[in-house]
Amino acid sequence: MDIPRFGIPDRLAERMSMAEQHEYLRSRLSRRGLLRTSAATAAVAGAGLATAGAASPAYAAPTALTSTSRHGVDGSLAAPFGRHLAYGADPKTQMRVSWQVPFAVRKPYIRIGTSPWSLSRKIDAEVRHLTTPALNGGKIAAAEQFYVHAGLDRLRPGQTYYYGVGHDGFDPADRRNLGTLGTFTTAPGHAENFTFTAFGDQGVSYHALGNDQVILGQNPAFHLHAGDICYADPSGSGQSSDQYDARTWDQFLAQTESVAKAVPWMVTTGNHDMEAWYSPQGYGGQNARWSLPANGPDPVNQPGVYSFVHGNVGVVALDANDVSYEIPANFGISGGKQTTWLDKRLGELRADHAVDFVVVFFHHCAFSTTSSHASEGGVRDAWVPLFEKHQVDLVINGHNHVYERTDAIKGNKVGRKVAIGERTDPTRDGIVYVTAGAAGRSLYSFPVPDSYEGHVADRDSVNTYHWAKGGAKVTETVEWSRVRYTNYSFLAVEVETGRRPKMKVSALAETGERIDHFEIQRGR
Repeated sequence: MDIPRFGIPDRLAERMSMAEQHEYLRSRLSRRGLLRTSAATAAVAGAGLATAGAASPAYAAPTALTSTSRHGVDGSLAAPFGRHLAYGADPKTQMRVSWQVPFAVRKPYIRIGTSPWSLSRKIDAEVRHLTTPALNGGKIAAAEQFYVHAGLDRLRPGQTYYYGVGHDGFDPADRRNLGTLGTFTTAPGHAENFTFTAFGDQGVSYHALGNDQVILGQNPAFHLHAGDICYADPSGSGQSSDQYDARTWDQFLAQTESVAKAVPWMVTTGNHDMEAWYSPQGYGGQNARWSLPANGPDPVNQPGVYSFVHGNVGVVALDANDVSYEIPANFGISGGKQTTWLDKRLGELRADHAVDFVVVFFHHCAFSTTSSHASEGGVRDAWVPLFEKHQVDLVINGHNHVYERTDAIKGNKVGRKVAIGERTDPTRDGIVYVTAGAAGRSLYSFPVPDSYEGHVADRDSVNTYHWAKGGAKVTETVEWSRVRYTNYSFLAVEVETGRRPKMKVSALAETGERIDHFEIQRGR
């Protein structure tokens, strides 16, 4: 039986792209007052120690409103929560500070200074009001969420700053609120050793919280989140008939605050982050909750595509929904612009003499052998040739809820076997691909036994599959699966500068135990 869900009959929804579903819902439901359409713009004035610029460009999100219109509750009762940082396009001089308030407040702002006793005067912030109506027979829970963003520019490289966020009725500079202050450090103006961490597929759980705390102990300069951030949409198909609970984001941001309030939390977009109710691409919610570098090919419609440079490492974030054969809800949304930009950006980073290493992160795996998603043929077809053309040093993915690490791969084959503890040279051997998708959600399985540090069980080959265009599974036998670990974990990368720069890559379990390590050094 063709039962309508969320206003679109199943058979019709299956034939529609996400953009078509959005337009259908917008035209049908807005007449009933269920969807509010507004153009949101960011205009943040700056003064004092740092200048606040627009946290992000205007974005197309039909339920995201710039609003401070309802003030029925005393602002002193609204404590900010869910603070999370992100670099701007230039991590040496730009930081974006975001947070949440439980209801609308008047005149939100941020204070900043080089000590907790010398905070600047108020710097205005922007409110993005996200309304989620109760729909789909109650499967979509109603929610009103208020996200606040401040863009800080003209900061000093390598400087540690103290900051406090507030609004009328809640002043972080008040002695009673000094415990709410946070800190961050901008990227240095010259190359120096640092560590960054990475994972994907986190969600809200004790394991997710445990990974966060071990990450904090690594003192990372920044963290890469390779998508499937909180799982407010547990289905992950990018369909308007999916179940969805926006309130999961409240739990997630509260859970992550202990780390993200001090460590730039650089996210990209997974399939569970396509929230079909908020924009034609399903990224209106992402635009409301995050302020990411706006230097990608289309920051309005693909906010998870951007690039930044920290020290001697160039980082590129991509939206693999654009090329996914497995989950095609947003297949081709950029019209090829993302791939064109990727080619150009990788070339620019390789031509930058200050950049020793290039790291790319995104959600869907180019090379993985799990029994669940395995490898994404769309990524292999569109991007792997560009990674090899520009000799990318490390590729980090999520999607599969395990840890898996390949040998150095060139031309879809093993270019060089990279055993645990060994060193590889991307200029000769090929590229190592890491699946770090065990950040907190339920775990997947491998078709062969685990093999990791202290428990090595090498296999000459693994029978697996990859996704082909049209959604078909193509079986294959591969030799590149070197390390496999079925438990919660994350990636930590120590970057060393000097005459022979290197990246020391380690995988750590949520217990802190090391399960893999290898080194990357170019032109050894």
